[in-house]
Amino acid sequence: MLVGATGLIGRHIIARTPDLPELNLQGLSRREINFTPGTRMELVLSDTSGWADAITSLQPETVLCALGTTHSKAGSDEAFRAVDYELVMEVARAAKQGGTRHFVLVSSVGANLMSRSFYLRTKGEVERDVRSLKFTRLDILRPGLLRGFREGETRPVEGLGRLLAPATDIFLRGDRAKYRSIRAGVLATAALQAAYEKAGGQFVHEHDSIMRLANRFEREHLPADDE
Repeated sequence: MLVGATGLIGRHIIARTPDLPELNLQGLSRREINFTPGTRMELVLSDTSGWADAITSLQPETVLCALGTTHSKAGSDEAFRAVDYELVMEVARAAKQGGTRHFVLVSSVGANLMSRSFYLRTKGEVERDVRSLKFTRLDILRPGLLRGFREGETRPVEGLGRLLAPATDIFLRGDRAKYRSIRAGVLATAALQAAYEKAGGQFVHEHDSIMRLANRFEREHLPADDE
């Protein structure tokens, strides 16, 4: 089950479905989505108040949570936390209750309970509390700046950052490599590969690990003529 299907990462995950005939994907969304030809996904429509019931009823084997907003879009700390902590945790708890074994969470580089940034502190809190649910397997993806077009959003500063990122990334090496930007499509591919992984445990993926997941997906799941 994909939660956050209408967002930047969710749309890229959905775009991959024509290449994955073995994947049984369900998307949970508040509104309808315009699918491109060949899309293979069942869409479950519900207000967020009904998401927990939908998840426990459908009992997905794996939940891929790509929920997230920004402080500027949410408008306040409380509204931001309502999505990035409270709604994510509601989804995670419902998944655990419904028997989900594998949870994939898209977080952020720098997530830290002790951060001065409300954004990063909230991400740290949700990581901690999802960990405490003890899924058989938990994958936490911590991307840097995402490069990709977001429908209906205008963020001049972030847009400039995305333009400059390929040039500045080359200076981020060693311990700072985790802050490199990443294309949204690559992160989506990595999230899908994480969902295919079978070994139990809790795994945190930063830039280099995300790239390895994405590369493994390309090798293992794309048709040979696409490689």
